[in-house]
Amino acid sequence: MRGKTIAATLAGVVVVAVVALIAFVAATWQHGIAEIAPPPAASFDRASVDRGLRVAAAGDCISCHTASGGPVYAGGAPLRTPFGTLYSSNITPDPDSGIGRWSLAAFARAMRAGVARDGTLLYPAFPYPHFTHLSDQDVHDLYAYLMTRTPVATSPPDNALSFPYSFRPLLAVWNLLYLPDGPLPAAAGRGEAWLRGRYLVEGAGHCAACHTPLNALGAPASGRAYAGAIVEGWEAPALTALAHAPRPWTVDQLTAYLRTGLATEHGAAAGPMRDVTRQLANLPEADVRAMAVYLLDLPGARKDDATATATPAASSVAAQPAAATTLGATLYASTCAACHDEGAPMVRIGGRPSLALSSAAVADDPRNAINLVLHGIAQEGSTATPYMPAFGAVLDDAQVAQVLDYMRVQVARRPAWPGLQAAVAAARKETAGPAPAPKTRAGEAQAKETHQP
Repeated sequence: MRGKTIAATLAGVVVVAVVALIAFVAATWQHGIAEIAPPPAASFDRASVDRGLRVAAAGDCISCHTASGGPVYAGGAPLRTPFGTLYSSNITPDPDSGIGRWSLAAFARAMRAGVARDGTLLYPAFPYPHFTHLSDQDVHDLYAYLMTRTPVATSPPDNALSFPYSFRPLLAVWNLLYLPDGPLPAAAGRGEAWLRGRYLVEGAGHCAACHTPLNALGAPASGRAYAGAIVEGWEAPALTALAHAPRPWTVDQLTAYLRTGLATEHGAAAGPMRDVTRQLANLPEADVRAMAVYLLDLPGARKDDATATATPAASSVAAQPAAATTLGATLYASTCAACHDEGAPMVRIGGRPSLALSSAAVADDPRNAINLVLHGIAQEGSTATPYMPAFGAVLDDAQVAQVLDYMRVQVARRPAWPGLQAAVAAARKETAGPAPAPKTRAGEAQAKETHQP
């Protein structure tokens, strides 16, 4: 009798396990959508393509889907995550390695549900949890824009994720837990600019994807929206603290920063944000201003919500050893003063803020200031764009720490950053090394094209 009871119990466990497995497979399986013949570029309306460019610019698609030095939108750009490295996909209309055989329905499903044409679940590093908010018109226009780009026959490197994150069916569970449900909710009583700004920020712009910390499953941390995060070794600062800057951000200043990469009272965009501002320049000014209106209405971002944060008085700033101060002062004078002193032309007539106001200089985390000294800001486009030479090959870790110590304490009048030399060494290591090149068919290398339609 005891043996029969055990056997029955085991049989029940097996049945439950089989049912659970069937339910899991049913929940994770996604059907493929039939291929189509690649539509000719001339079949897309020009006005739709032009609008699609603006959607792509709002989402900065070109940066994530273009490897360094590679063909535009052909993928292969690495994204380092706590779970391993992902490589972006080819979204040119190549029929074999890109999306040339994708229908609009297949493209829309990928944008809103994170499912590729063949049914493969996409990792949320592709920000479909934000793109799910896009309107039918914007999805259609983005499809038209991408399908009229130059086809490139290339495949990205294989992802390098650790188990179990490499097991894609688990993404179905992630989607059940974290994928939002379509359009943004109604917001009664809000003005047109605020609503447009919310749509752009929460949708195509996916600002929260970089400016919100993630939990252990790679999803936005609950209750910490826009509280700041680390992206590619740079700090994406808390957007809920815009009013805590030495001079609180205004709509005009934030609009200028987002469109040009420079705010005269805060500093210049660098790192991943530089690419974002370069793309936002393609949007109508009214759209970028609407984004600023919405961002400055986030909890904590308004001046009336902020606790006053005064610049520390000289007596409250920790003293440095005389030798360190002397070395830092010498380095500062030789590398920084010509551009950043109060009377320097860049500050006096060039619209650059003094370092006492610089967002990187007054931040609690030194990593952006470190990266700026190590890597600078490359000159691109007109001479009016922000530029800073890189000093990583000129100064060693100790010297970078010394010049930043001096700048932080003596110029920005803030308490010294602790453990700065170790932080410099870590930052230098974190951003070193070239990324693997995408796998391109022999004889089919493509010249990099402009992203304009």
